[in-house]
Amino acid sequence: MRSLISIFVSLCFVLLFAVSGIAQWEPSKVDTSASFRGLSVVDQRVIWASGTGGAVIRTIDGGKKWDVIKVPGAEKLDFRDIEAFDANTAYILSIGNGISSRIYKTTNGGKTWNEQFRNQDERAFYDAIACWDRDHCMAMSDPVDGKAVFIMTKNGIGWEKLSPHEMPDAKPNEAFFAASGTCLIIPKGTIVPMAVSGGSEVRFFRGGLDSHGKIRWSISEIPIAGGSPGSGAFSIAAYDRLIVVVGGDYEKPDESVDNLALSADFGLTWKPGRGLSGYRSGVAFVDRRTLVAVGTNGTDLSTDAGKTWKRTGSENLNAVASKGRSSTWAVGPAGLVAKMQWK
Repeated sequence: MRSLISIFVSLCFVLLFAVSGIAQWEPSKVDTSASFRGLSVVDQRVIWASGTGGAVIRTIDGGKKWDVIKVPGAEKLDFRDIEAFDANTAYILSIGNGISSRIYKTTNGGKTWNEQFRNQDERAFYDAIACWDRDHCMAMSDPVDGKAVFIMTKNGIGWEKLSPHEMPDAKPNEAFFAASGTCLIIPKGTIVPMAVSGGSEVRFFRGGLDSHGKIRWSISEIPIAGGSPGSGAFSIAAYDRLIVVVGGDYEKPDESVDNLALSADFGLTWKPGRGLSGYRSGVAFVDRRTLVAVGTNGTDLSTDAGKTWKRTGSENLNAVASKGRSSTWAVGPAGLVAKMQWK
C-alpha cells in the first residue's frame, strides 16, 4: 500500500511539473533596427508590435513571417504602445512632449494610417493607450497642473479630453512610465481603467463610472519603491480579481527588492511580493496561475499567481503579452521578438 501511495504521489508531482512546465524564450530577429516596447497579441496567429523610428511590425501566421510597416511621416516618432483587434485593426501611440505624442489607427493591416490625435500641450507627455473594444479607448499623459490627463474615444475616430473633474489628482513629480504600454490597462471583460505611477509617489489608480456616467477614481499607495525619477510601478496585469504590479528602478536593473505588489481584491488592498530578479518593465498573465515578467536583465516566471518566481532567461526584453501558453510573446531592442516555448 505504501509503495502504491508513493507511486501515486510521485505521479502527481510529475503531472504537476508537466503542467507548470519549464519555459524558455525562442528569440528571433525581425528585419529592422527598431527597439520595440508596444506589443499586442490578438491570438495564436496575429501579433502586432511597435517601436522606434515609426516602426510597426505584424505577423498573421504566428511569427513565421513578420511584415515591417512604416507609418508615413512618423519616421522620428517612438510608438511605445499598440492596441490591436485583428489582422487589420490597430491603434498606435507615440510618446514625447507636445506634438510628438500622437495616436494613429489602421483598419487595413497597416496599408494606410489615419492620424486621430496630435497633442498640442507642450507640458503633456502621453504614455499609454488601452481599450474596452475597438471603438472605446483611453490614453493617458503624465500629469499637467496637478492632474493626470486622460483622453477618450467613444466611436473609434475622435478623441476628447476628460473634464478636470474626471481626472485624478497627481502628486508633485509623480509620473507614468512609457516602458511597455502597460502602465495603463483595462482588464478583459471590464470597463475599468487601471493605472500605476512612479517617481515621487507609487500609486494605483482605478476608475469607475458614477451614477451620472462620469469617471471617478479611487487611488491607493502600493508597496513598490519610488522616490527617484526612474523608480516606481511600471506594469499591471489583471486576471479576474487578481492584480499584479511590477517595477523597480530602470537605472538599477539588477536590484531585486520592492519591485512587486499583489492584490487579491481588484486593487482594494495590496501586499508586497518578492522573488523577481530585478527591475521589470512588463508583466502578463498566461493563465490564472501563470505569469511572465520581463526586464532588461531577464525574465521571471510564476506558476502560483505571483507568490513565487523563478528566473527563466537573461534576454533583454521590454514588454510581454499573452493569449495563453500557445501565444505568449515578448519584444525588445534591435528588432528582437521572442515566443515562449513550454517544455
